[in-house]
Amino acid sequence: MNPLRELLGADHRQTLEFFFLGLQDVSEPTVDRQELLYNASVLAHSSSEVPAPTSLSTIFDHYVLDPMVLNDSLMLETAGAQCLLLAGFFEEQMRRRYNIPWFAELGAGFFSRAATLESAPQKARLLDTLAKRFEPWRQTHARLSRELRDQPYLRAPPRPPRLM
Repeated sequence: MNPLRELLGADHRQTLEFFFLGLQDVSEPTVDRQELLYNASVLAHSSSEVPAPTSLSTIFDHYVLDPMVLNDSLMLETAGAQCLLLAGFFEEQMRRRYNIPWFAELGAGFFSRAATLESAPQKARLLDTLAKRFEPWRQTHARLSRELRDQPYLRAPPRPPRLM
């Protein structure tokens, strides 16, 4: 593999592992692994089928104003995950314009409704748990975002050329 490509590239598995380990570092030691994996997947790839929204307004427009979403478990789950991503990991950027606690309640509601519509019992339990623990997970996403932003660069920036 090309060394530059290897340096800059990361596949889906590496990205998922990066966020899994990052969330694990900022979470309590007793965190549920299934919840941790789900949250890492939200960060690693918000959704390959639905493009990631750029703002919480987009979530409101697409999922609250569209009555077709109310009976679609997958769409409700996607809406909950996108609320978690934007109100959590991107909290600092969103806080200036949006009421984060209101969108956190909205996200929890999306997960709760998705759980009631989900036919697979194990998935329904996970979605219900995510609804109940939405705020702690949102705060964990925000904490990880701050930690990543505050870390020094993994690679030292190049030194400016010396002028003689």
